[in-house]
Amino acid sequence: MPADGASIPLRTWRHQIWWVGVIGVLLLAAVAYFLKPVVGPPRDLSLAGDATRGNYLILLSGCASCHTKHGSGPAGGQDLAGGDPIRTVFGTFYPPNITPDRQTGIGNWTIAQFSDALSNGDGPHGNLYPVFPYNDLTLMSDQEVADLYAAIMATPPVSNVGPPNNVSFPFNIRLLISAWKNLFFAPRRFQADAAHSARWNRGSYLANGPAHCVACHSPSNVLGAVEHGQEFTGNPAGGTGGKAPPLTPVALLQDGYDLGGLAQTLETGQTPDAGRVGDEMALVITDETSRWTDADREAVGAYLLDLD
Repeated sequence: MPADGASIPLRTWRHQIWWVGVIGVLLLAAVAYFLKPVVGPPRDLSLAGDATRGNYLILLSGCASCHTKHGSGPAGGQDLAGGDPIRTVFGTFYPPNITPDRQTGIGNWTIAQFSDALSNGDGPHGNLYPVFPYNDLTLMSDQEVADLYAAIMATPPVSNVGPPNNVSFPFNIRLLISAWKNLFFAPRRFQADAAHSARWNRGSYLANGPAHCVACHSPSNVLGAVEHGQEFTGNPAGGTGGKAPPLTPVALLQDGYDLGGLAQTLETGQTPDAGRVGDEMALVITDETSRWTDADREAVGAYLLDLD
């Protein structure tokens, strides 16, 4: 304070008010930026969905393995009626019932709401946690979204309500996910690379898109987003799918993989040294990749080994 009770000069007051105003404007601008909606290109949702094609997409995208509880207990083994807990450093998430049950599932969802979840990470009640891999599912085509919606709506409805998510503060504030999206989420559609073959591009689409291999086999930053430029270099610390080895061409070749061997592992779980993959990957193989077509397993192998 000024000595002897002297007042602060008017010029000083104006200077301080000016800085308070500048800081306030900057804070408001930051809030507006981090809370603004993140929306990808519009989709054509008038396309007729094909449930047969959609059933295969359920296998490709891991819907069944994630949203179906393994073993006994409530909804155990009932397709898409709610899955096993996913434990992360942010808390425990419980994949919800996505059968067409109108009270406890998504039977009341329109295709527009379904598309918004896959494409933009938005549910009917707000932001979806990125443990639901919309960061990868956003690459799906409009036709695939229509087909997947048709398949899920054709499954038997099951009445089941899973436990609520147990997420630590402040990550339990869904509004803050808007900031995460603005930092790390870029909704888009898959674009083929003309420098590579159709097989390589199919593998790239699957590994970075609906199969979301990249989400598990890449290191994550402190906010759970894949570290840019480190895709497929492994996640030794463990993420939503547990510890995951690198899938770079160099690492795969060092482990004795060729295209046939990698495709075989995706089908049987057996590694080139006659070993077996870990428990988490074993579930992925049992529920998903073992039921893919040979062509899709080979496409992922060609992409990861950087063939074609």
